[in-house]
Formats: sequence, structure tokens, C-alpha cells
Amino acid sequence: MDSLQRAIESFRRDIATAPARLLALTGARVNAPLRAGGWTCKLVLGHLLDSATNNHHRFIRAQFEPHFAMPAYAQESWVEAARYEQRSWPDLVEFWTVYNRHLLHLIETMPREFLARECRIGIGDPVTLEFLMVDYVDHMEHHLNQILNPAA
Repeated sequence: MDSLQRAIESFRRDIATAPARLLALTGARVNAPLRAGGWTCKLVLGHLLDSATNNHHRFIRAQFEPHFAMPAYAQESWVEAARYEQRSWPDLVEFWTVYNRHLLHLIETMPREFLARECRIGIGDPVTLEFLMVDYVDHMEHHLNQILNPAA
């Protein structure tokens, strides 16, 4: 099984199981920093929403822009500007869930001929669209683990 197929299967599991686990977290827990001076659960989930937004553009635009390039994601600025701490936790979880269902659909239905499309993000070396998709799932799982298993 290739890495994209593994990522798709893992992504499906995450979308099926993570929302209930996220909604089970208490208000005090989601508003407290995960580590001293760090982001709260709300801010980390907001960061994942920003990542979804950026990757949504990448997944679509790379299909019709043969020399696709996009600025890097300035995570601190985006998270601050979005003011996720002012949103309700259930709203953030719902938004994360629905948006990621859509991204899973995009990844699952991506025409294979676009997977090798070269993409340049910021000043980084070019990577393939397939790499961006697998990396998106890996990145999302890393941060979900931070939220759901903070001691790990």
C-alpha cells in the first residue's frame, strides 16, 4: 500500500473518531495552554483550520496551475488574526470536522495525473502534490495528538 492510500485510510479514521473525543474535552481544558507559554487546544485546533484552508487552496490550485507556487503559511499571524480563543469549542470542532470531510473527498477523488505535480510553497524546495496531501494528514495527526494526548 502506498503512502497516499495509508494517509487516506488514517484520515478517514481521524474524521470518524476525533470529533467525539474533541467534544468530550471540558471548557477549562480547551482554554488552558498545552504547555507553559504555548497554545491552548482552541488555538491548536484553529491552527489546524488554517492548515486546512491553506491546503485546500494547494490541492485545488495545483490541479490547474502547472507551475504552482504559494506563499508559506505564517502560522502565528494567522492564529492571532482569527481570534480562535473567542469561538466556542463545539463550533471549532464542527468546522474542523466538516472542512476535513471535504478535504478527504478532494484527496480521495484527485485525478492520479496530478499527484506528481510540482508545488513550491514559500522559499522551500519543490514537492509533489501527493507529498502535500500526505504531509497534511501527518501534520493534522501530530496536532490532534497534542490536543487529545497532552502528556504523550
